[in-house]
Order: sequence, then structure tokens, then C-alpha cells
Amino acid sequence: MRALGAHANAFAIECFIDELAEAAGADPVEFRLRHLKDVRAKAVIEKAAQMAKWQPNEKGDGERGRGIAFARYKNLAAYFAVIAEVQVAEEVRVTRMWAAVDVGQAINPDGVINQIEGGIIQSASWTLKERVDFDRQGVTTRNWTDYPILTFVEAPEIEVALINRPEAPPVGAGEGTQGPVSAAITNAIHNALGVRLRDMPFTRDRIVAALSA
Repeated sequence: MRALGAHANAFAIECFIDELAEAAGADPVEFRLRHLKDVRAKAVIEKAAQMAKWQPNEKGDGERGRGIAFARYKNLAAYFAVIAEVQVAEEVRVTRMWAAVDVGQAINPDGVINQIEGGIIQSASWTLKERVDFDRQGVTTRNWTDYPILTFVEAPEIEVALINRPEAPPVGAGEGTQGPVSAAITNAIHNALGVRLRDMPFTRDRIVAALSA
């Protein structure tokens, strides 16, 4: 088990960016583009929005919603933008995700896409399911039966676009997805339900508590 600082940091930042966009009465995609100067950052956001057929200021319907998030891993590696579509009923289900990634020169394009797909599923599992319980004596989650994890049938449909830049140095893709994916799911839930979740995993009990607050 690893505690990735970039996951928590990008999650917090990109959820707050959505809150700022909402306070400004701005579309979250347009708001990000307006405040970015890095053309590579803007390119992955624009590509993800194009793939998802994003509509400015689109609204959720109380059950379905979509959200976006972006990060450049540790400000020096992969550029990654993702749009999540969720459906909320008894629990949250991520139905589709559209992602765009720029790792500079892609030495193995298929390998990059595989890394991104795997990172998306891993982060969705962290966001919706995974947790370790403990009491005053120690950890009570003792085996995989006690540890919830995203199943095959719960995995979202994923579409990834690779922006290859042969003129740029290659960088890693393995950990660039986690924070933006969690944030995009959170922003999509807010778009669907109008409530903001801050504590992962997003269990049914936490959603009910947020709606009741």
C-alpha cells in the first residue's frame, strides 16, 4: 500500500478549482483553460472535452453527472486531463471516462495507454471502494474479503487519447492519473447531486450524510 502525496494534493486542488469555477459562474472546462498558459496543459483538457462532447455549463439530472479534472504530475512529468461520467443510485458508479495524456515522446504508445487505463481503474477503486478499517487495538481489515475493491463489472468504459510529442523528452505515465481521476469523479457527483464530497471512499453512507447536511 502506498500513500501517494500527488493523489491527495491533485484531488484537493482540482475539486477546489471546480468550486472556484462555480463561484465565478463559469464552466469548469473554460475556467481552467482561461487560467492556464501552458499550451500542453490546455491541449489535454481540450482533447478530453472534445472526446466527451462536453457542453458548456452542462447540468446533472439528480442521478447522472459529469466532471473534469487536470494535473501535471508533480509539475514536471505527464500532463493528464480526464472527464468522468457517474450514475448515482444506491451507490456511485463511474460509467465512462475520457482521458487525454501527454508524456512527451511516447516510446511505447500502447504501453502508455495501458498505464493510463490501469491508473484510471485503480484510482476509481480507491475513490469508491477501498479502505482499511481499524480500532484502538489496530487494523481490523485482515484479508481481501474484508477489503472492498472495484470489480470487473464495475469498471468504467474508458477512452484514452495520447498526444505524442516526439520533440519533447519522455516522462513517466504510471502515477499521473490518480489525483485527477478522484477529483473528476467528485466533481461529477457534485454535478449530479449538488453536494460536495471530501472524504474517500464515497460510500452510500457518506453520500446520504452529505445530502442530509
